[in-house]
Amino acid sequence: MSREVLLLVDALAREKNVARDVVFAALETALASATKKRFKEEVDVRVTIDRLSGDYEAFRRWQVVPDGELEDHDIQMILSEAHKQVADVQVGDFIEEELDAVELGRIGAQAAKQVILQRIREAEREQIIDDFLARGEPIMSGTVKRIDREGAIIETGKLEARLPRDQMIPKENLRVGDRVRALVLRVNREGRGPQLILSRTAPDFIRHLFTNEVPEIEQGLLQIKAAARDAGVRAKIAVHTTDRRIDPIGTCVGVRGSRVQAVTGELAGERVDIVLWSEDPAQFVIGALAPANVSSIVVDEDKHAMDVVVDEDNLALAIGTGGRNVRLASELTGWHINIMTREESQQKSAAERGEVRNVFMQQLDVDEEVADILIDEGFTSLEEIAYVPLNEMLEIEAFDEDTVNELRDRARNVLLTEAIATEEKIGAAAEDLLSLEGMDRDLAARLSDSGVHTRDELAELAVDELVDATGIDEQRARDLIIRARAHWFESEQA
Repeated sequence: MSREVLLLVDALAREKNVARDVVFAALETALASATKKRFKEEVDVRVTIDRLSGDYEAFRRWQVVPDGELEDHDIQMILSEAHKQVADVQVGDFIEEELDAVELGRIGAQAAKQVILQRIREAEREQIIDDFLARGEPIMSGTVKRIDREGAIIETGKLEARLPRDQMIPKENLRVGDRVRALVLRVNREGRGPQLILSRTAPDFIRHLFTNEVPEIEQGLLQIKAAARDAGVRAKIAVHTTDRRIDPIGTCVGVRGSRVQAVTGELAGERVDIVLWSEDPAQFVIGALAPANVSSIVVDEDKHAMDVVVDEDNLALAIGTGGRNVRLASELTGWHINIMTREESQQKSAAERGEVRNVFMQQLDVDEEVADILIDEGFTSLEEIAYVPLNEMLEIEAFDEDTVNELRDRARNVLLTEAIATEEKIGAAAEDLLSLEGMDRDLAARLSDSGVHTRDELAELAVDELVDATGIDEQRARDLIIRARAHWFESEQA
């Protein structure tokens, strides 16, 4: 049989255009499957074929597991028993027992053939996908072969790909035989052979569509810096160029809108807003909110948010239907955007001013007039008063040098007192809290006020409990809890 094995492998490798090792591996699996039929119980069999002679050997094997963790004696062996056979064997290794080579027979040969052909088909599919990926084409163009509950199968030549329903443009009515383009999202190598997963809703899809329609993008003269989509309804892209001869928006729109219309047609009529990208975040946000006109904007770097003020007439336009315009603008720019009217902005400013005034009056022991002077000069915290350069404060006309020095001393004394109180709250019990990435002393003090002094106590909190106790945002709370729980899982794995 040795010579027959080699002839079979060579013939199948040439016929199916796959590597000989793929055929050998498929044949070894088929022989192992046939060998298992000799046993009534479920066993683990390994078959190895000599690539030069065609001779093969079969082994029954047991995986070594720790003492006391045996689950199936037909395929497992405890470490102490394994050591009697192989002195240096370790957990996870295999103990093997050689078996007589099985004669396939007619039925066994047929089963082996089926396994081999199945493995070869999978190898062929993988080779076709690898060839496609090697070309570096981000978009696949093909024909709808069939549609089922999970989505559509798109075919191009010998290559098949799946377009899942959640990656299809809503309300788009695809039919068998339709030509369609989609972004290659990922390769799914699980299940029966590798399969390309496509998307028509991903923001990157619109990037590549514009790249195909606008030569200046492919030439590197124009860039799409960001993209955001509400698939099938509306999208926004941010464009930028360093070449002053090029109008970024006009170039993407094309003569009489030809380029943007080609993209819109591919996206089932999805409206595309093209805006100028800017290094200035505020200017970028103003452009992203088009066509609404912005009256003023306040940037909060700490919260990575902006308060955008618009006139009453522009309010609905800025927000958009169902909040779509502001949501897409936020996704495009990466900033949290709060849309408000002038009246709402004034109310918020007055409330914030009142909070700062109360802090200054109470902590610095000053009257309302002095507090308002500080606020009007741009001071918003005790830290600024305590540590801003002295010459800047001396420029305040309403204050003489003695007043400035007194205000600075009072601010520093308050901060020092608060720092001492914070350290007392933290105490030694919270040292392991402070070792967590993302933790600071102020947050540890707030946790201490809420009765949380250790990493385990933090790990037991729910996200909403941590947010309520400390006032931090949900994402930071979630990250901290995950880090606090990490040592639990490390202990379990150990």
